[in-house]
Amino acid sequence: MLTLDCPERPNLVHALTGFLMRHHGDILELKQFDDFRAGHFFLRVHFVVGQAHPDPGVDGLRTAFAGLATELGARFTIREAGARTRVLVMVSRFAHALNDLLFRTRTGDLPAEIVAVVSNHPDHRDLVEWHGIPYFHVPVTAATKPEAEARLLELVDALDVELVVLARYMQILSDDLATRLTGRAINIHHSFLPSFKGAQPYHQAYERGVKTVGATAHYVSSDLDEGPIISQQVQDVDHAFGPEELVAAGRDTECKALSNAVRWHCEGRVFLHGNRTVVLR
Repeated sequence: MLTLDCPERPNLVHALTGFLMRHHGDILELKQFDDFRAGHFFLRVHFVVGQAHPDPGVDGLRTAFAGLATELGARFTIREAGARTRVLVMVSRFAHALNDLLFRTRTGDLPAEIVAVVSNHPDHRDLVEWHGIPYFHVPVTAATKPEAEARLLELVDALDVELVVLARYMQILSDDLATRLTGRAINIHHSFLPSFKGAQPYHQAYERGVKTVGATAHYVSSDLDEGPIISQQVQDVDHAFGPEELVAAGRDTECKALSNAVRWHCEGRVFLHGNRTVVLR
């Protein structure tokens, strides 16, 4: 699988598909987006190398493509399309998003491997270890936050983690940690921000008579809950929904928005572009 973004110029698709043809690549799926406002081009190609020809391997293709990438001023990745992304999940006391990710990865629905779960509470150890996944309890206080974040980075390095997922992790990451995880950490939050901040947002929403609930999955940034958006889900509600029903509806939208964001990231469909993302679905 090839993913690429670069400044817009004529004949880009011809140059890229020509490279694949010369290396006996058979295209299974091609998605592209030309952002003419920004003058930037995005492409994702799923391809296979014909069996009648020598397979140069991923490393060989990367080496062969490097010259063209330099010519185009492109950022690119080439990886096995079926490779599972190594994911570390962070969670606090709400377990719905964690449980959904565990189920989807266990059944093969997500192209990911959860290599560890980190929590500032011990609550979900039994659930996680039942799935055969290591569980790390890392308590966080104002005084110990630097040490806790250092421990997280140790785990990221030691376990070759490619993506960190905050599945309702109720701690604010420091600006330094958010910067170090740019483009490889995804968070989820309810859609009521900034209207209903703080405790019990769904109860606040009930008092205002909201007519929709939803969730936003986004890359982590130093601006709290304002990172580049990857996926959003919305569900209609009405006056018959009490606070508990709103919470339940919110859980469903959070799980779906987060799993979509993780899926698209792991499939190489998400490109960071300033404060926005391009998602080639």
